[in-house]
Amino acid sequence: MSGAALPGQPAPPQFDQIMGHPKPLWMLFMSEFWERFAFYGIRWALVLYIVAQFYGGDASGQQPAGLVYGSYLALVYAGAIFGGLVADKFIGYQRSILIGAVFMAAGLFMISLPNQDIFKLGLATIIVGNGMFKPIISTMVGRLYATADERRDSGFTIFYMGINLGAMIAPLLTQYLARKIFGSDTMPAYKVVFIAAGIGMLISLVWFWAGRGQLKGIGEPPAGGESLSRVVTVVVGALVVIPVVYFLLAMGAEKLQMVLSAMFIGLAAMLFVEGLRNGAVARDKVIAMLIIFAFNILFWMFFEQAGSSFTFLADQIVDRDIFSGALQGLVYRMSGEQVFPTAWFQSVNSVAIIVLAPVIAWIWVKLGSWNPSIPRKFGLGLLFNGLAFLLLMAALSSMVDPQTLKIPFWTLFAVYWIQSIGELCLSPIGLSMVTKLAPVRLVGFGMGGWFLSTGIGNNLSGIFAGHVSGEGGMTTASALSGYTFGFYALVGSGVVLFLIAPLIQKLMHGVK
Repeated sequence: MSGAALPGQPAPPQFDQIMGHPKPLWMLFMSEFWERFAFYGIRWALVLYIVAQFYGGDASGQQPAGLVYGSYLALVYAGAIFGGLVADKFIGYQRSILIGAVFMAAGLFMISLPNQDIFKLGLATIIVGNGMFKPIISTMVGRLYATADERRDSGFTIFYMGINLGAMIAPLLTQYLARKIFGSDTMPAYKVVFIAAGIGMLISLVWFWAGRGQLKGIGEPPAGGESLSRVVTVVVGALVVIPVVYFLLAMGAEKLQMVLSAMFIGLAAMLFVEGLRNGAVARDKVIAMLIIFAFNILFWMFFEQAGSSFTFLADQIVDRDIFSGALQGLVYRMSGEQVFPTAWFQSVNSVAIIVLAPVIAWIWVKLGSWNPSIPRKFGLGLLFNGLAFLLLMAALSSMVDPQTLKIPFWTLFAVYWIQSIGELCLSPIGLSMVTKLAPVRLVGFGMGGWFLSTGIGNNLSGIFAGHVSGEGGMTTASALSGYTFGFYALVGSGVVLFLIAPLIQKLMHGVK
């Protein structure tokens, strides 16, 4: 059995167990694996492609590329609000995932066409599809367990490993296809990256379609929403929304930030009103959740440099010539390059998550009564993220080679590992937290709020990356200045969160 439900929430069905967890967890694990393969398969290539294709390879394209990347990620996560609402109220979780997968696959194939307008329209299509997929499949994981089930955090951590397995393999494979099979170091075939990601998304679609029967009714349409006419209405609505998202992408990151902030205020108000309707305890839980959302924004603002400024840092300022002899030949056969490929840095975080996730999960269990509260786990996430920026500060100020003007390879490699510890303290715990603290009738909407806060952080990450690169491209001095600011912002917010953790925990009314 999955455990008893709390009052007001239906008990989950009785599932067969595999490795101590409900059987459908593993189906959702693989569906998310292929969706993340698609999402992260293009991550390393996006900013490099924008600079190469639309700015002729000139370094002046780095700043606008970072801004587009940040806005794209922001809207990916902001779209989760509407996806959660559509799934909760209109078509159910299963249909939402299937429709979202179709839109995401279409958008991935669209961005393979070398036209800037079609490229942005394709990004808009991915955004709309992701909004109907990403928050919903995470919410369904929560529905496999009763709220009081002690395996809940562990289940989300396993699910998070599925995310990172897909994210690990995707850059390795897509980089190999782009540089070794269909292109070269000087002219990578970026369109092949996007096509491969589209195929991965189709696999996710088929996998979920074939395995959805295991869910025993979880995620089926709400009462009165079984008709196909609702599905058609949602599809038509999504097609109408795509041009709107395209306009938001085109308006620029600064203006988009105002839109996202207004959305967050509206979402917070809706969740708070729903909490008030359910009594003082529910109200306090919503307040605690919203405070955590605010700190989540700061975390992702700096963490998500991985797809923007860290990519340019790896490409231009990190010494990637670390191989020699037979090892260099092996790397060349694997990647088509004789140095550590820039794309491979995108897999370092995922490898770290896969290695460290079971360790961190084991530590939380073994700590028992000493297990940090949710707010303090978030504080640890911010502090570890800050330590990563401290290492970059040290590298850029005192480890620059006077001849090559580059920093040692190990420093950026270590940065990804340190950030991964912070991510494990925060992200899987955040997913689980929302399913515990959000009002019962709006759990999907609450999950959308989690992703909106992440999206706001991502949009700010694009603005921040633009400042790090500057108008003429990244330099050692510009990187040092930007990352120094990141260190102080992260450590300062982490300390504040530690100090107010008891107050937040009190608002959570026993949720751990």
